[in-house]
Amino acid sequence: PAPAGLLGDPDPEEAVSDDSSRHGGRVRGFPHERGNWATHVYLPYLAQEEFLELLELLVSRARTYVPSLAAMEEFHLSLSQCVVLRYHWIEPFVRSLRERLAAFHRFFCVADQVKVYTNQNKTRTFIGLEVSAGHFQLLELVSEVDGVLEEFDLPTFYKDPSFHISLAWCVGDLSGRLEGQCLRELQDIVDGFEDSAFLLRIQWEQIRCKSGNKYFSFPLR
Repeated sequence: PAPAGLLGDPDPEEAVSDDSSRHGGRVRGFPHERGNWATHVYLPYLAQEEFLELLELLVSRARTYVPSLAAMEEFHLSLSQCVVLRYHWIEPFVRSLRERLAAFHRFFCVADQVKVYTNQNKTRTFIGLEVSAGHFQLLELVSEVDGVLEEFDLPTFYKDPSFHISLAWCVGDLSGRLEGQCLRELQDIVDGFEDSAFLLRIQWEQIRCKSGNKYFSFPLR
């Protein structure tokens, strides 16, 4: 039976097709299967007006190298890969996360290093702000999240992760166009942006888990 406390149709919002044209050309990292819920654990970042101003400058400059770049609409720092949960696993998965993360306190990170990323199958390229301070606390969080993933025999996070907040993306592997001169220009914009040292010092206050169309929040103490 479907677990109590999970509202909505046991067959998720995923009565969807894999038509990539509906998603800006994005391609699923794994095939859709009814009853599978794409699940992701992350730290949400609520962008302030000044951050959006910086984002606009960065994307505008980067588009002179890759015109197809699109700015992200929501921002986060990942603590897990996107994994697949069966519907009846969601409640115990979230309960285990809540237990393991209960002792963690709020903390700061500095995300001020521009870096170019591609996803594992090279179907998308990203520009992100990599964390330069706060790495140790993030590794501690990932260790606990990995422990939950292992309980459910799911893939853990990357070894030696580059923690970052993605800013913009495009379809395909266009990292060659964005690295080098473009990357240097973007870093100069970040370094010269007014109050960037204050703006990019981020306090994390909660962890979230998104599974299908459901969100679960874990406040930090």
